[in-house]
Amino acid sequence: MEFKTFVFYILAAIMVFAALRVITARNPVQAALFLVLTFFNAGGIWLLLEAEFLAITLVMVYVGAVMVLFLFVVMMLDINLDRIREGFWSYLPVGALVGILLLVEMVMVLGGSYFGLDAMPVPPAAGEGFSNTRELGRVLYTDYVYPFELASMVLLVAMVAAVTLTLRKRKGIKTQKPSEQVAVKREDRVELLRMQAEKED
Repeated sequence: MEFKTFVFYILAAIMVFAALRVITARNPVQAALFLVLTFFNAGGIWLLLEAEFLAITLVMVYVGAVMVLFLFVVMMLDINLDRIREGFWSYLPVGALVGILLLVEMVMVLGGSYFGLDAMPVPPAAGEGFSNTRELGRVLYTDYVYPFELASMVLLVAMVAAVTLTLRKRKGIKTQKPSEQVAVKREDRVELLRMQAEKED
């Protein structure tokens, strides 16, 4: 077995384990951290495929920005896990049916002749001066410019929605109003009292 193949199987095994922990972890923060581990291993697989730009983008954008935002939202929302688990058994049959269908579809696709060397031969080696970043940018901003812009709008709406969820009002939480703090005067905060002096016996 080649060293590259060995590294691929190690990264793939860790990524599958982390992906399973994402959906089985009870704590949402732990699930998000396992998703970070999944992204890191996916980036390693991209490096093995000589797609350095995609690997760096996956780590910087998803791990460095999206997952940090997701963790921020999860910790700020104060999710009630007991309330979420109340309807678990009622949705279990539907979830199991969907999971079995997905598993059957994956077996049919991966077990067929779609991913063999005959259907997907090894691509030729890149020539001198080849840049996958330049080629990816050319394809994104020419052939797929409209889907790319649509995806950016979807991400923008998701970020605005996440910020809106964190700004909701809750009972029992004191908030500050900067406009009222700036407009305050000395007479509103300071009160001078006159007291008679007392002599000790």
